[in-house]
Amino acid sequence: MDIGFIGLGGMGRAMALNALKAGHSVRVWNRSRDATKPLAEQGATAVNTPAEAFAGEAVFSMLADDAALRAVLIDGGVLKHAQRGLIHVNMATVSIALCDELVALHEQHGVVYVAAPVLGRPDVAAAGKLNIVAAGSDEAIDRVQPVFDVIGQKTWRVGSKPQHANVFKLAANFMLASAIETTSEAASLMSGHGIDPHAFLDVITNTLFPGPVYQGYGRMIADSRYEPALFKAKLGLKDVRLAMAAAEAVNVALPMANVVRDNLIEVLAQGDGEKDFAVLGKIAARRAGRGDWSV
Repeated sequence: MDIGFIGLGGMGRAMALNALKAGHSVRVWNRSRDATKPLAEQGATAVNTPAEAFAGEAVFSMLADDAALRAVLIDGGVLKHAQRGLIHVNMATVSIALCDELVALHEQHGVVYVAAPVLGRPDVAAAGKLNIVAAGSDEAIDRVQPVFDVIGQKTWRVGSKPQHANVFKLAANFMLASAIETTSEAASLMSGHGIDPHAFLDVITNTLFPGPVYQGYGRMIADSRYEPALFKAKLGLKDVRLAMAAAEAVNVALPMANVVRDNLIEVLAQGDGEKDFAVLGKIAARRAGRGDWSV
């Protein structure tokens, strides 16, 4: 396919590179020009403006947050000049309110909009093993499926309304945040009783709670290892807040989200926002009067 790719952070860069390696023609743009150089060396075409990326058959975007997406796509007027019938696949985690706005704007300008946030961290993206949660018209998703097939291991179609994919992703990230929080608290309980959290988490993640979340984050929490960050705490806070806003819009209470939000605010107040989401373990340890999990 002839595609554009906007947003070349850790996730976007890996996805664009996998599309390029699979033989797709890729134009790349990033607010920091330096990020395009490694991809250009692999055969991508680096363009000077987002509008230049909005060409060909489809454009994929992976921008950090609502503010970045608004600045590039809406304030920049990109959609006004996009070719009618072009498919825009937004793979970022954004608010439901912004998604509603984007759906309306794309329809107004004749651009097809697909929401396709992903489950997985940069290492998973690099391996082409992301899970893609896609919503939009089946025809549009069919057209971009060849790209999805090389950046992810499975595409989960969750409805014709793009907003539904964003709700799915926010709910998933809320569950992830809750799992990290409860793992941190459980490790604190073990440590308080003189039990090595490593031993506890080894049992738990091989019995009641197997899987990458509890095993991966459990090891990081037990090791007090929060760098390098594969998913930054400040982005986790952003997603928890978006989940809370989505819940409030339909009068759904998320009590656990309040706890995680407050703890993540404390993480940022302590200057640890750039560290991995697992740094919630540090908050639990501090609250228990321990600097780490040594017993």
